[in-house]
Amino acid sequence: MKTIDVIVEGGKASAGPPLAPALAPMGVNIGQVVAKINESTKDFAGMKVPVKVIVDPATKEFTVEVGSPPTGEIIKKEVGIEKGAGNREAPAGDISLEKIVKIATAKSNSLGSNKKEIVKEVLGTCLSMGVTIDSKNAREVIKEVNEGKHDSMM
Repeated sequence: MKTIDVIVEGGKASAGPPLAPALAPMGVNIGQVVAKINESTKDFAGMKVPVKVIVDPATKEFTVEVGSPPTGEIIKKEVGIEKGAGNREAPAGDISLEKIVKIATAKSNSLGSNKKEIVKEVLGTCLSMGVTIDSKNAREVIKEVNEGKHDSMM
């Protein structure tokens, strides 16, 4: 088995680089692989998504595994921005704590040991991107989470 790791835009993989150069030597049908990737990632349209293509070179059979998009990509989509704030003078955008909890629930590859920890990871990403939560600075919301003020949402 050979594994190809790529990052593609959800629903928009193409038969060009980086897929074609990696798959062509294995003799697998690149069009079928691209179609499978696009079908599997269509829900992540507009986001960069990690994808693994696992190929058996002997049989030309393949499987596609779709990873979870980076937290920053999910936040950008939810907030409707292209990038985070560079200067921190003005927030890049605002997101509700409910959406933060929803993102934390969807994150499967997180380092956090429980939902509260994963929520704080997502809040940390908001902090680094200059995104506020319900018009509050992410540091303030992290402090509130640590104090248990939002435990009913976790």
